[in-house]
Amino acid sequence: MTEPRKIIIDTDPGQDDAAALMLAFASPDELDLLGITTVAGNVPLSLTSRNARIVCELCGQEARRVFEGASHPLKRSLVTAEHVHGKTGLDGAVLPEPTMPVEAQHAVDFIVETIRREPAGSVTLCTLGPQTNVALALQKAPDIAPRIREIVMMGGGFFEGGNITPAAEFNIYVDPDAAAVVLKSGVPVTIMPLDVTHQLLTTKARVAKIAEIGTRPAKAMVEWLQFFERFDEEKYGSDGGPLHDPTVVAYLLKPELFSGRHCNVEIELESPLTVGMTVVDWWRVSGREPNATVMRHVDADGFFALLTERFARL
Repeated sequence: MTEPRKIIIDTDPGQDDAAALMLAFASPDELDLLGITTVAGNVPLSLTSRNARIVCELCGQEARRVFEGASHPLKRSLVTAEHVHGKTGLDGAVLPEPTMPVEAQHAVDFIVETIRREPAGSVTLCTLGPQTNVALALQKAPDIAPRIREIVMMGGGFFEGGNITPAAEFNIYVDPDAAAVVLKSGVPVTIMPLDVTHQLLTTKARVAKIAEIGTRPAKAMVEWLQFFERFDEEKYGSDGGPLHDPTVVAYLLKPELFSGRHCNVEIELESPLTVGMTVVDWWRVSGREPNATVMRHVDADGFFALLTERFARL
């Protein structure tokens, strides 16, 4: 039996972040979740911290440690996404306010301390929101970069374009400077872009399978998904909306569900038209060194089968 992989989940919940957290909670044999760090993104920091704890308590995970991180991007004003996620960021299910505390330690200090303490090459950072906390940790403690096993991020888009501007995906757009720091860090990076997540639609049949589980966490997830998908159904004219963030955790559990390519990715920081764009050298025409593995295809049925099977364990 291999040791579970040590991970930190950095998140801005978000209904799809909640799904990613639930997938990790349900997979203790494979994943050793050392802590949850929150960042401003989908909604302001106070709400992302609240929402992370709501998901913990919903799943009987009150012993988890939640650390608050950055309340604003490195250099820019915060852009949020209440138009997608609702005013709380977790609209759709009515759940009690959390009672578990936020840890006193800052998320950035927790990331730095944990990576220094754990064996080199053992901790994977799973980023589901803007990269602000991870960039701050790398800037504060450059010595941690060679100790990080991998950063698996949900962010960016290439063939699919953007979802907050024509060119930019939301997580990267909110803090493009932080994403640029991460991609220049030399840490192995795997990216789950919109090209993958837009293949993962919460169709009525897939949501019905989750509803059949019948547990409290499954019922809340169905209510979240039904709220969350309405925005994308309207935008894309699809049956269901794309499920973005659980791809990060699913990749750690079943990498064979995904395929992609090692290539160079740069972040546009200047152009008013394309700021936050992930410029992916898919065809290797730039001569720049590859710095990320960018996923392009996913087995959607296999992904939803994994999600449903794990949610049933909670």
